[in-house]
Amino acid sequence: MYSAIHAVGLCKEFKGKFRAPAFLAVDNVSLEIAPGEAFGFIGPNGAGKSTTIKILTGILRPTHGTASLFGIPVDQPEARRGLGYVPENPSLYDYLTPLEILHMGLRLHGVALEQELKHCLTWLDRFELGAVANKTITSFSKGMMQRVALAQALCIQPRLLILDEPLSGLDPIGRRDVVEILSEYKRSGGTLFFTSHVLHDVERLADRFGLIHRGRLRAVRSPAELLGMHEMVEVRSIGRQEVSGMRSEFDGRWSATLPRAELWNLLMRIQAAGHEIQEVRTTLSLETAFMAVVNGKDSA
Repeated sequence: MYSAIHAVGLCKEFKGKFRAPAFLAVDNVSLEIAPGEAFGFIGPNGAGKSTTIKILTGILRPTHGTASLFGIPVDQPEARRGLGYVPENPSLYDYLTPLEILHMGLRLHGVALEQELKHCLTWLDRFELGAVANKTITSFSKGMMQRVALAQALCIQPRLLILDEPLSGLDPIGRRDVVEILSEYKRSGGTLFFTSHVLHDVERLADRFGLIHRGRLRAVRSPAELLGMHEMVEVRSIGRQEVSGMRSEFDGRWSATLPRAELWNLLMRIQAAGHEIQEVRTTLSLETAFMAVVNGKDSA
């Protein structure tokens, strides 16, 4: 069985402008993503995430290296059949309606359905776009445009979804709904490759993630392995009585950041004080995770 994504030694060099030196945006990146896997691709701005995705989708040609989707080289149009792709800032024909955009996607991918209209409307309803299915998207907000693009990508029944910041521009409810839709896609056997600046999204969706910095893939791990790297947790509670080790915030709200080994003792003190626990979470952030990998000189 072919890998859903197979990349070996990808490099992409851009020539400098106005006598500036050449810039290596992607530096010897190798990846193998299995069918049915959800892979989060994370790193700071300018790390090489979008450039790698553009190579995988055939938008850019690598300076060196090779890549294939389900065994088909990415420079061949057939590699993109059954590929759902949403860039960070989708550019849609603003004179079309969401329904027309979904119909167009089905035609481009050669997907023939007996009840095509019902199929398209179902996906628009899933993304809360049913009420505007026949309105031109000229006046749509960034979040609505993002949902139209996601609806089109999923409408074609893709075997692979490549998404660059899929939750960008969405409100909290929209983010939750899209994460649930992507989770369903993953559970149905679809393959997901996505970038995100929000590590929480990666934790919820990804089986593995890759950390990229300055064009180089620094580590490939599972979210559980990443969480084990960081030993601090944050606790928030509500109550009137003071709890040793917690700091008062406002209106009876308290918080504490402490080593994981001390968590149970604090929770018992919170319980004894009659507090209501609001949140217990690791203090892990994308920046913390990234710096832990880079400073530790871990490699993929």
